[in-house]
Amino acid sequence: MAGAALSLFAALLHIGVIIGGPDWYRFFGAPESYAVAASKGSIIPALVTAGIATGLAIWAAYAASGAGVILRLPLLRTALIAISAIYLARGLLLIPVVLFVPYPEGAFDYWSSAVVLLYGLVYAIGTWRAWPALAPSAG
Repeated sequence: MAGAALSLFAALLHIGVIIGGPDWYRFFGAPESYAVAASKGSIIPALVTAGIATGLAIWAAYAASGAGVILRLPLLRTALIAISAIYLARGLLLIPVVLFVPYPEGAFDYWSSAVVLLYGLVYAIGTWRAWPALAPSAG
């Protein structure tokens, strides 16, 4: 359930960014081009951000399904492994950046990577602990 709560929080935060507009895009580390486009009335930043929010909400639903709180979703084990891997990969992406890029972007890159790495660990540990219960039921 911790994974579900974290992903749902992230989804709601993305919706908040859409509502908050250009200043929120900047504060939460979106590319400057998104903030500028949003300030000019472009719908593209909102559509992309809404797509991310939707994906995160689906991930929250898979975590809740894995916890047995909602009905079993299709490909549950596969989805939870994939979600864990994506969060972990995104969190660990900072390592090669720090090693090979002379000037990492800034504090946002560090704390966002740490947060996403934590999300990945929560999903991976939850999936591992619930693994036997996640097996598809026979017939």
